[in-house]
Amino acid sequence: MSREHYQWSRRDFLKAAGIAGAGSLLKPAAETAASGDATFKIPRRPFGNTGLEVPILSFGGSLDTSLSRIVLKQAVKWGVTYWDTANSYMGGRSERAMGNYLEKYPDDRQKIFLVTKSHAWTLNGLSADLDLSLERLKTDYIDLFFLHSVRNIGELDTDTKIWAEKKKAEGKIRLFGFSTHSNMENCMLAAARLGWIDGIMTTYNYRLMHEDQMRRAVDACEKAGIGLTAMKTQGGGQVRTDSETEVELAGRFLSKGFTDAQAKLKAVWENPQIASICSEMPNMSILMANVATATDKTRLSKLDNTVLLRYARETRSGYCSGCADICESAIGGHIPVSDVMRCLMYARSYGDRYRAAKQFQKIPLPIRKLIDNTDYSVAEQRCPRKMPIGSLMREALEEMG
Repeated sequence: MSREHYQWSRRDFLKAAGIAGAGSLLKPAAETAASGDATFKIPRRPFGNTGLEVPILSFGGSLDTSLSRIVLKQAVKWGVTYWDTANSYMGGRSERAMGNYLEKYPDDRQKIFLVTKSHAWTLNGLSADLDLSLERLKTDYIDLFFLHSVRNIGELDTDTKIWAEKKKAEGKIRLFGFSTHSNMENCMLAAARLGWIDGIMTTYNYRLMHEDQMRRAVDACEKAGIGLTAMKTQGGGQVRTDSETEVELAGRFLSKGFTDAQAKLKAVWENPQIASICSEMPNMSILMANVATATDKTRLSKLDNTVLLRYARETRSGYCSGCADICESAIGGHIPVSDVMRCLMYARSYGDRYRAAKQFQKIPLPIRKLIDNTDYSVAEQRCPRKMPIGSLMREALEEMG
């Protein structure tokens, strides 16, 4: 196992990771960044065949606090210059927070690979969202514009391609693509065949990266020159577990100087086909921990990866992998099982019950009323992970409905 490091000592790394306590990590990291020490800069990778390079760590922009400008400024100093947001995040406040920063520090715009997304499903809606995003972000162009939460590649037709080409010609966007939480592998494989998708943000983590279908999808995108950004990299599930392997996992990585959460980031970065990981970093502590992980060169050992894989297998039935077509078709296609499971993940894995409830409430009321009276037995039989779909759906309704 390679143990090559940058100039940071193990103690500095522990501090930045937050293991030594929040009170001890701010000053050393801030001083290192302020000194302009190049060893602290985030590594970069090519973004598909676009000719652009991006940092391997992307700033997930669900932020709207008064501290946003301070966190963003520090992110720029450390080279976290791939910024991801969306028209809908925080009711538009996320885009405004980034826009306020860019208005105050306009010279930083050239350093930033700026990404935003639209939920609109009409061309007029896409245009309106894009123009609003440009206004909020105080910029003339978006580096990468995503159609958000694509479930089926049929949602991107020839008219969408023409729209994207037009907006590129107008100089409003540089690249176009989509994000996907459901049916990811099928969407990625189909996108590779389209020939005009520049980038994809997909759920990808230590659980999914070993699945044959995901491997094929990533390979296809690489061959097609599509830049890939991984999200949901912690692999948090809908069912809380207390397995012995989970305890072993945490103890194993802490003894090596980083947390199991940081190890999960490392597992994804070890695949060079992934250009960047998008992580929500609403405060300085999380930003520091992630930057410390991205700049540390310690590789996971074969045994480290084996332990992660064993844990993934032991907790397989507690994690929804987003293959919505399988379970949803089994119950008539009316109830968005995958979306409900994502809400449970936000509540139980992220601990963000407000966000979970808000997303759940976006499901139309008539459909929510169907949840409690639906028979999920066939869906459970077809589920590759054998999840207890019925009980989870009713728990979601009780907790968030």
